[in-house]
Amino acid sequence: MTGEPGTGAEAFRAATARLAAAGLPDPARDARLLLAHALDLAPDRVMLALHDPLPAGAAVRLEQALAARLARQPVSQIIGGRQFWGRRFRVTPDVLDPRPETEVLVAAALAAPFSRVIDLGTGSGVILVTLLAERPEATGLGTDLSPAALAVAEGNAVTHGVAARARFCPADWWRGVEGRFDLIVSNPPYIAASEMAGLSPEVRDWEPHLALTPGGDGLDAYRVLAAGAGAHLSPGGRLFFEIGPSQGTAVVAALAAGGLAGAHILKDLDGRDRVVAVRAPA
Repeated sequence: MTGEPGTGAEAFRAATARLAAAGLPDPARDARLLLAHALDLAPDRVMLALHDPLPAGAAVRLEQALAARLARQPVSQIIGGRQFWGRRFRVTPDVLDPRPETEVLVAAALAAPFSRVIDLGTGSGVILVTLLAERPEATGLGTDLSPAALAVAEGNAVTHGVAARARFCPADWWRGVEGRFDLIVSNPPYIAASEMAGLSPEVRDWEPHLALTPGGDGLDAYRVLAAGAGAHLSPGGRLFFEIGPSQGTAVVAALAAGGLAGAHILKDLDGRDRVVAVRAPA
């Protein structure tokens, strides 16, 4: 973008064209979000400003944001946040970009009451914070190996008013976790080592590999989680693991081997296996 900034509409068209020329999959959406970020407006308000002259400072911010996007940095990292379950969560390169598919897990968890929840590998805290925000009487624990991710999760808990009911601590899955919970949730790393090269640059080059893959066949985290779940799940408690679309049978089997029989698989809106769910005997 050169010369005078022009109007917001001109900037939007130019940004969309540049993103499209680079082969990005949804250039108009990205341009709208980046322009809203540059103007410091909510995305649903940016179209109202298209006919106004683009301030010089906003033009500079937009150019910087476009350069980052053309380098395939995810939009959520560039603008610093992502909408999930009607709330905006802070996102950094230290955490996974929350996916819409994870809302399948949240919806299932919210379908029945719970009072004490643990989110293993909490990342940005998007699952735990959402569950606590929707259930004001519940308390929760979020664990992660990454101190940087835990800092992001704690900030999101403060933003959404659940910090007094949420605790975050470093842990390697069950190691160091004590007590029982009537709700266990996790979206662990599950991408096989052989699949990493085929991921989009936004994921492969910008998101933390610790949160993407455990190496090998991608199932190591489930094996550890399933082996310890029975000792931490309250009688009648529920468990939900997000999975890759081809992993359901293996995760169900791992839970059965750990003493939790009767698991079933929930599908996402595209009809793909997305969550394994099980309830402990009462």
